[in-house]
Amino acid sequence: MKTLYERTITGGGMWSQTVGRGKVIRFTDIEGGANVSMLLYNADEMIERYNMPDTLKGQHTFQLTQGHCLHSDMGRIFCSIIKDTAGWHDSVCGCTDAQLVQNKYGECSFQEARNKFYRNARDNFLIELGKHGLGKKDIVPNLNLFSKVVCDDKGFLHFVEDSSEAGSFIELRFEMDTLVVLTTCQHPLDPNPEYEPKRVKLEVFNADPVTEDDICRTSRPENDRAYLNTQDYYALRS
Repeated sequence: MKTLYERTITGGGMWSQTVGRGKVIRFTDIEGGANVSMLLYNADEMIERYNMPDTLKGQHTFQLTQGHCLHSDMGRIFCSIIKDTAGWHDSVCGCTDAQLVQNKYGECSFQEARNKFYRNARDNFLIELGKHGLGKKDIVPNLNLFSKVVCDDKGFLHFVEDSSEAGSFIELRFEMDTLVVLTTCQHPLDPNPEYEPKRVKLEVFNADPVTEDDICRTSRPENDRAYLNTQDYYALRS
């Protein structure tokens, strides 16, 4: 596939762009142990955004991996996971904020360390959202790509270290024109006592057409209905 766009996002960095339907983003964990916290919005009507409960309950899953879709709060599909070598992506744990980072890693301000200061995911989200006219009220439960979190018999969540190796990747095929907002801060449950967010490579390609027997579409009846809703949404647009 021809690469249309490529960017390496530094550890603790942030990024936002509108990704058109029919495009694929491949995220690659460069060093191993990366985390990509991500939010999704309809690029044309940003009141429509990623919906974690509908995504999980409609596909009877706690984790996200190949064959799953990321649903909007209006019954449509933002994107589909068409390839995944990491195998598990957290969907429920949220993201770091300033207090968590300070408590966990200590104080390291811009005045002290310049661009190496300790960033947190919530503030990074707000910086990127502000570029698109969005703010605090628009933050919803986010995804955490490359991070594996499991639940024990008592209901406690546990972060699984080293679940994503260097070179692991995930490909998202976009079914809607989507504002993608992301940051590469560490996962909130990452037990590493050091502030060491990892770099991620981002590449964009053209997608192959979606067929009726596409695994993401056929994996659940709810996915097929959401695909039809998405097709109908674009049916009369040029």
